[in-house]
Amino acid sequence: MEHREGALGKDALTLWLVQSTIARGRVLDVDAEAALAHPGVVSVLDHTNAPILGQGVDEPDLELMVLQSTEVRFRGQVVAAVLAESAEAAREGAALVRVSYAEQDAEVEFGPDTTLEIPDKVNPDYDATSDDGDVDAALAQAEVVVDQTYRTPYEHNNPLEPHATTALWDGERLRLVEASQGPYAVASSLAPLLGLDVADVVVTSPYVGGGFGSKGMAHAPAMTAALAAITAPRRPVRLAVTRQQMFALTGYRTRTVSHFRLGARPDGVLVAIDHDVVEQTSRWKEFAEQTATSTRTMYAAENRRTVHRLARLDVAVPSFMRAPGEMPGMFAHEVAMDELAVACGVDPIVLRERNEPTVDPETGKPFSRRRLVECLQRGAELFDWAERPDDARSRADGVWWVGTGVASSTYPAKVMPANQATVTSCEAGEYRVEVGAVDIGTGSRTAMKQIAADALGVDPSCVQLEMADSSIGPATVAGGSSGTASWGAAVVAAAQLFRADHGDSPDPGLQTTASAADIPAAEDHALHSFGAIFAEVRVHRWTGELRVPRLLGVFSAGRIVNPVLARSQFYGGLIMGLSSGLHEDSYRDPRFGHVVTQDLASYHVAAHADIGDVRAEWLDEEDFVVSPMGTRGLGEIGIVGTAAAIANAAFHATGVRVRSLPVTADSFVS
Repeated sequence: MEHREGALGKDALTLWLVQSTIARGRVLDVDAEAALAHPGVVSVLDHTNAPILGQGVDEPDLELMVLQSTEVRFRGQVVAAVLAESAEAAREGAALVRVSYAEQDAEVEFGPDTTLEIPDKVNPDYDATSDDGDVDAALAQAEVVVDQTYRTPYEHNNPLEPHATTALWDGERLRLVEASQGPYAVASSLAPLLGLDVADVVVTSPYVGGGFGSKGMAHAPAMTAALAAITAPRRPVRLAVTRQQMFALTGYRTRTVSHFRLGARPDGVLVAIDHDVVEQTSRWKEFAEQTATSTRTMYAAENRRTVHRLARLDVAVPSFMRAPGEMPGMFAHEVAMDELAVACGVDPIVLRERNEPTVDPETGKPFSRRRLVECLQRGAELFDWAERPDDARSRADGVWWVGTGVASSTYPAKVMPANQATVTSCEAGEYRVEVGAVDIGTGSRTAMKQIAADALGVDPSCVQLEMADSSIGPATVAGGSSGTASWGAAVVAAAQLFRADHGDSPDPGLQTTASAADIPAAEDHALHSFGAIFAEVRVHRWTGELRVPRLLGVFSAGRIVNPVLARSQFYGGLIMGLSSGLHEDSYRDPRFGHVVTQDLASYHVAAHADIGDVRAEWLDEEDFVVSPMGTRGLGEIGIVGTAAAIANAAFHATGVRVRSLPVTADSFVS
């Protein structure tokens, strides 16, 4: 693949995006005269001259239907694009484009009077509601009730590498080098709208500087680059989305408002769980975060109800961000559980042990593995939980109030279908293994090589791995904590079939392609990973400043293929959870519809100075119900519950309960 990317770098044009300055309305005119007169500007694309998309497609993805109409659906939408000989000329040219609008009234924030709808499904295909038993009656009779509302803000993924695309159209095939979590997914999304076969859109993603979900699908910038390349055949087109543009064009986590009601006996045993969540989507394309789905499987209670309600607004469509649904939903659930523990006078770990289900509460199926209690107990031992005072605001160290908190963590164990791998024998006992996996910084290259070597019965040095290329064949995205299990299952299937057909000492040039076979037992089990997060928080008694000197996660996540990579992923999730708990908050201006915090100076993420002693451990186990390697996903579980553990620790330190993220100093200073 090296020569392909090198060829795309020669004689490249630069593309710069022009974004709408209204949230809703129509484009009346795009005046490109001054831009076209600027030295170095080659062309300006808008709705009047862009190639036509979506012909013959019944329900095109409106996010990808770039420059196809005059309609403006959100502030920051691409309304034109400038193609130039240099980045400087492209940027200057974009500033010279004048767009006039017919503006309409827009609704960009939801409030008490916003119309709400219950969708049919939430991401990816869960029912939007669930209802078991008689929740209202059980709550009316419960001796202890927690009835509170919990809020999480808009958050933006902000990987270190912005979204970037280099596109080349040679008249027959479109080639893209794309910062993507799924090259095949990008090709499959763009090809039909462009009127091309998937095989005629070749997407490679050799090196990706992070994603956190934002690069898990094709977004408008990639399609804009493709359109520009088609208008400039045989010259590569480069587009690098700016940090500011990412806040409108590459997805984000929706704001959520969770109303939680827990009913329990005096000993803390739950009799009812009610989780009603309101969140936001765009008016023009639906993305419903699965915020309440983890509530359905977390704890035992005879009466349980969950519902998702959507506000449809004139805003950019939200999308995946690390642990979509589980992260905000479990923040609400685990803070509510801490409140219940306080109300019952029960240790928070004991409370969770008393509500441990024997089977999945939602489906009644047995868990393939559920070792949450062991994670809690191991974490308590490592964190010196036995020395924790029972009462809040009872421990101080000089001017610092000190507290500790705990929260459970969970994430579904997913193995995606439609992955394909190919094994080819080479000279000197070596093999070439091809799989459409992509490495976004998680170490997938290393893991896939290890899995292939193990399945072929050779040393990893004997495996030449080819990946991150849509032309290899179908492969799912690096997302949903499913990559290693999904791609690895295909690699194992191909390797096993190759050995069965050709033996362990094959002649060079033999080849086998296979897809992963289903594991029948998976249909009869509930598949989840679990963990326990522990946090120590210090709150300055005069200023309210928060510090987290200790953070620990203990996880049950199946077989660990590579401990070094796994620890790095757990650390990343824990630190991102801390960042969410203390810092991250995107502010949307309710008057104009744009995100004000458009850079890393105003949208704060955790830095080195925010991080103290972070530790991650895991239980030794294998789960062959989920995958033939015994693995379950671990990329996202580290973030789930971390913000809740920090909020719970802050309450233990100060006696002040914070139910909204991020937890900030003003909460503790009157």
